[in-house]
Amino acid sequence: MNNIYEFLKNLKDEKRLKECQLLIVNDDKQAQEAHDIVSFLGHKPFVLADFRANFGDDLLSFSTELQDITKALSEFYSYKKQNKILIAPIRTISFPLPKAKCFDSFEINFADTIKIEELKSKLYNWGYYFVDIVTSEAEASIRGDIIDICPLGCEFGYRVSLFDDEVESIRKFDIEDQKSFKEEIESFTINPAFLALDEETYSLINEQVQTVSSDAFIKDIHSLGFWYLNDLGTYLPQEMNCFITKESLDEINEVYLFEEKRVNKDKFLSTPQIFASKNHKEIAPANIKEYINFHKDKKITVISTTEAKVKGHDLDLNDKNINYVFEPYILNLVSDDEVIISLNKEIKKRRKKKIKLVLDELQVNDYVVHEKHGIGQYKGIEPVTVMGAKRDFVIVQYAGEDKLLIPVENIDLIDRYVADGSSYATVDKLGKGSFAKLKEKVKDRLFAIANDIIKLAAARELINGIKINTDKQALIDFAKSSGFEYTKDQTRSVREIFTDLSSGRVMDRLLSGDVGFGKTEVAMNALLAVILDGKQAIFVCPTTLLATQHYHGMQKRFEPYGISMAKLDGRTTAKEKTEIKKGLASGEIKCVIGTHSLLNITANDLALVIVDEEHKFGVKQKEKLKNLREDVHIFSMSATPIPRTLNLALSKLKGMSSLLTPPTERLGVRTYVKEYSDKLIKEIILREKRRGGQLFYVHNNIASIEAKKADILEVVPNIKVEVIHSKIKPADAEKILDAFEAKEFDILLATSIVESGLHLPNANSIIIDGADRFGIADLHQLRGRVGRSNKEGFCYYVVEDKKQITSDAVKRLLALESNSYLGSGTALAHQDLEIRGGGNIIGEAQSGHIKQIGYGLYLKMLEDALASLSGDVKEENKTVDIKLAISAFISDEYIHEDRVRLELYRRLSKCQDKEAVYLIEEEMEDRFGKPDLPTKQFLELIIIKILALQKGIQTIGSYEMNITFTKSDDTKETIKSPSKDDDDIIATTLKYLRK
Repeated sequence: MNNIYEFLKNLKDEKRLKECQLLIVNDDKQAQEAHDIVSFLGHKPFVLADFRANFGDDLLSFSTELQDITKALSEFYSYKKQNKILIAPIRTISFPLPKAKCFDSFEINFADTIKIEELKSKLYNWGYYFVDIVTSEAEASIRGDIIDICPLGCEFGYRVSLFDDEVESIRKFDIEDQKSFKEEIESFTINPAFLALDEETYSLINEQVQTVSSDAFIKDIHSLGFWYLNDLGTYLPQEMNCFITKESLDEINEVYLFEEKRVNKDKFLSTPQIFASKNHKEIAPANIKEYINFHKDKKITVISTTEAKVKGHDLDLNDKNINYVFEPYILNLVSDDEVIISLNKEIKKRRKKKIKLVLDELQVNDYVVHEKHGIGQYKGIEPVTVMGAKRDFVIVQYAGEDKLLIPVENIDLIDRYVADGSSYATVDKLGKGSFAKLKEKVKDRLFAIANDIIKLAAARELINGIKINTDKQALIDFAKSSGFEYTKDQTRSVREIFTDLSSGRVMDRLLSGDVGFGKTEVAMNALLAVILDGKQAIFVCPTTLLATQHYHGMQKRFEPYGISMAKLDGRTTAKEKTEIKKGLASGEIKCVIGTHSLLNITANDLALVIVDEEHKFGVKQKEKLKNLREDVHIFSMSATPIPRTLNLALSKLKGMSSLLTPPTERLGVRTYVKEYSDKLIKEIILREKRRGGQLFYVHNNIASIEAKKADILEVVPNIKVEVIHSKIKPADAEKILDAFEAKEFDILLATSIVESGLHLPNANSIIIDGADRFGIADLHQLRGRVGRSNKEGFCYYVVEDKKQITSDAVKRLLALESNSYLGSGTALAHQDLEIRGGGNIIGEAQSGHIKQIGYGLYLKMLEDALASLSGDVKEENKTVDIKLAISAFISDEYIHEDRVRLELYRRLSKCQDKEAVYLIEEEMEDRFGKPDLPTKQFLELIIIKILALQKGIQTIGSYEMNITFTKSDDTKETIKSPSKDDDDIIATTLKYLRK
């Protein structure tokens, strides 16, 4: 920072700052520093993203950086004033970048005439993706007379409604929930998502990328186009007056792309350098007021975003000796004649919002569970004509090729089958009644479990808990000493725990959050609070490896407090165990971290038991921990989120906290989809080895895993590989994991057993063999094994032969690669995890029952059991069988995409009142235009269903003009319609139900 500031300030003083058109820096961090300095000195900065690809790489996994580069260059070229500086990291500037002529824009205005095919062609040539639903920038969707576009650089989309070919209205819409804003706007601008190419240029580049030698999974302009700009690209250091930081010059030798692209390396070396600063030094004063007083004879500048921050540091806003600059810059420097201090903290990169809208990803042949008939296979939605009327039915196939046709208005009766990662299930026999018996058996077991949970909670509620004083300065200082800023979720969770500990009641709290989201940091706050209050605590982990990890981490964090700690696990010698148990019993040892060996200890003054990865302990083990002392506080942690509904049911019985936000310093995982080749595997392994890292290799077949090890060793002979899978003894598996953490070998070849639990920050590449055979949730989980430190993680989804895999598998894999599958990929992965999270509460002993009926139904029944025993009795779900001779379905002409129709069918089937249906109808009209006749009639059919349920009607049927209603007591009533036309049948039915 100091050398950039001094250099640019000297240029400014000499009135030569305009000569610096391009400033080359080392990386993203230095680019941000340069941005603040350039802004502070009165110039306009434009920052390029740090683009760390190698020439020829598949660029789908770099799509975010490329979009950022496109945005920045477009803004830079269109900015017409002279005081502009382009700031570029060295890796980015080492490639030819698009020229000014590649950037253009056009407007869509109210009352414009739009030719749909021309607009489609232009957006396609400009690099926009056409999708079902627009949920991120650079996406477009054209549905009849509704056009949705999210231009590059926008946080919301624009919805254009046409009347014939004229723009009738333009409104912004929220890309999270798809709802339009009320206010109409006059116009909006569309910039290129890649480059403003005409059809001919686009075709030329696309043709060229088809012919090049590349291991890109799909060869197109999105994955390879940037490498073949030809005369559209230029090497910017040759075009502009450029200056380079000394650190960037040092980096040049590592950028081997210079040779590969035959770029003139000497051009860089002859560029004026920014040498180490002579006068300015970077500072980080602890007490800003004192520091300013000490340097009061110098020119002092204080930078802050608000006046409140200035007052918070006890500085006088009216002090004439201080120049206040109210901007978001971060600049902390001192020299012989000036001091610049920023009160601002670093603002982390804005993370993409989580998509609220979860599209239904039910695929043909997926297993589903019907509440009454059990597990079957979903075979799609098919139109069926009954008595001359067309309706849509969900087809579910059962054993012996039997098929169940479910009217789409009752699609809420089926759920996706999820059971502990199983992709296979045993389908039930239709109509045998065996599933009903099985459900009854599971229900009895669930009532017993729910009863135990409630009894235990009630008993603990009557006990006075150990009151802990959490109002200590040391606890505030501990949080500050973590070296990072807590996320809001962490801060809230710590506050909730402290409230429990100091309340005088017994704490029983569960903290759920993804691995790496900072659960252990939260737990350490609870440990410290208890120990500083003179009590004892134990920390229980499911494996020796985790216990060792936690022990070393906590020793380091608790060192300033002089806490006596010990580790007790399967590796502890008999002599050490005796010493530790004696220390606990006497009160000399305040904290012990260990495995289930801790289940049989006696402590002098135990106040807190923390259970890590609590879903890996059975119910009995957890109860044994609670029985160590009846008034002990229990704090459990789980890496799987708890379903919202179960969370509500359980929150009456125990405290629930969640960590939903990842730590700000965590980098994303760079994802690639590749076709298998020995050359590829060798390159991946050696690339990770070059940066001193280790790899996971996932091969999900125990029978052939040893053969896979031989293949790897043949490709890379000097590499060390160890194998781990479920048939290896737990003690041996722990030794292997210990050795992997100690960096004794390079590759851990494993089945999907590595999907959760381990924190191995030095393993930052993962190869997933046969990725097309995994579900999207599993792929997302496996990817989460890497990128768990401040090092960038790499994930490679590898398939044997891309010609042999289904188009759906290709779509899912490419979606994960570019991280832009409408947000539904990660949302669904989260959904599956939520379901599993609920199962984890009950313990692994229940896995047999879960496998028989699926997690979803199992949890629904558990929630009902808990609610029933808590006195919150829910009505049993009732259904109505509608056999009206009307054509009612969401037509594929109105909504083309099957999965969007499926999602709407599911949402409408779950509506319990008319208002909910009208809200969805309003949303459909907003998103897709006015419903056509069959769609409108389907919406009326849902209203009929809701009204019929409210009146206790079981069946509604029609024949010719007669409409018959059968009530729950089997009484019937028949009324006559004016005609057998659909509209008359619907109007007459509604009139009767509204009486």
